Amino acid sequence: MPVQDTVTVIGGGLAGSEAAWQLAERGVRVRLFEMRPAQRTPVHASGDLAELVCSNSLKSLDADSASGALKYELSQLGSQVLRCALATRVAAGAALAVERKGFARLVTDSLEAHENVEVVREEFTGLSELCAGGGHAIVATGPLTSSGLERPLVRMLGHENLAFFDAAAPIVEAASLDRDRLFLQSRYDKSGGDYLNAPLTREEYEVFVRELVQAARVMPQRFEAAELFQACQPVEEVARSGHDTLRYGALKPVGLTDPRTGRRPWAVVQLRPENREGTAYNLVGFQTNLTFGEQERVFRLIPGLEQAAFSRFGVMHRNTFIDSPRLLDAGFALRERPSLRFAGQITGTEGYVEAMASGLFVALVTYADLRGIRRPVLPEETVLGSLFAYATDPAVTGYQPMHVNYGIIKPLPEPPRRKKERYAAYSQRSRTAIDAFREHNAALSFLPSYPVPFLLP
Repeated sequence: MPVQDTVTVIGGGLAGSEAAWQLAERGVRVRLFEMRPAQRTPVHASGDLAELVCSNSLKSLDADSASGALKYELSQLGSQVLRCALATRVAAGAALAVERKGFARLVTDSLEAHENVEVVREEFTGLSELCAGGGHAIVATGPLTSSGLERPLVRMLGHENLAFFDAAAPIVEAASLDRDRLFLQSRYDKSGGDYLNAPLTREEYEVFVRELVQAARVMPQRFEAAELFQACQPVEEVARSGHDTLRYGALKPVGLTDPRTGRRPWAVVQLRPENREGTAYNLVGFQTNLTFGEQERVFRLIPGLEQAAFSRFGVMHRNTFIDSPRLLDAGFALRERPSLRFAGQITGTEGYVEAMASGLFVALVTYADLRGIRRPVLPEETVLGSLFAYATDPAVTGYQPMHVNYGIIKPLPEPPRRKKERYAAYSQRSRTAIDAFREHNAALSFLPSYPVPFLLP
């Protein structure tokens, strides 16, 4: 099979390693740039590729969870980095956890020994020159992109299209909300009923604020604290500045009328649709630094959210990512420069396994372009396809990082009422869809699939 080009992959994390490996296995020459160990980051400890800097857990192996469904999809698509994770697995109950150093060393040794991969240990700064020459490149530099690459990205994309930290509010599944407690209305009835509103009485507001300011917080790392708190304040910090501050800010009730009482509520939490289907809602103005457990406890004090299922918890930390819905096409290529593609956390797809998946998919798109065959389009019935559709949908506003979850997947025609049964139906549908995708796209030369040992039925 003739190779038409050498592809430059920038970043040797999970996404970059998977992308390089997928291309190399298909006979494409790859130059993989990784600046470590010559140039360190604030969080990495070694120069190994695919080093895990936080937890060593790759989340659930429950077959019916979104995380489990994603692992099945990746196993069918022949993910090589996930295969390394399974080979270095350690006991972690119903989760897939790895021996951190062994996992990174296995990925590193495999790529450094590959005949089609050249690992270049230096910071990549020649993005403009590469694009001017028409070379194919995949940017997979993750949330801590170096300043040497960040500057040309800002010049190329525009400062407004590149974020330098997360200030993401929680997202809840629509099916988990108590619609009898909520009402649909926009302020002053402008633009129709675009928001779900959770009205709070004075007593409910006082309890909520008291618990919010007393809740346990995640303290930011020193290297991220300066940028983070100059940009915006967590909702708990706003509440701490004055008992009624939220009532005159994110929870202001002006322009809203509770249809149950015919009066303006004391305070209102607004929920904005996160996708076109209205299957997930964002808590407006609720960027937060609370621990995940405390978010679940405190935010369930909001009327109508007592049983809320969280698709994503709020986060605030250093994180470079681009405005993917406005910049990238469905194949994660820059619309204005189709030979330049992005993968991993820099696109706003968040999570270890999601990073592997992003690198794999972008490699498939790159390979299709090199071979002159039809680009792959993942079905939105898959968890991976639904995540990528969300990340590249221009209709998504206020884009913030997202991981796979059933809150953004294409709705079922007749969804079961019980969550357990609904999730099982989503999982089965995703398996069917990814199996059909592999069968109908044989020209992409998929690597062999393999089983994933799910611990739960």
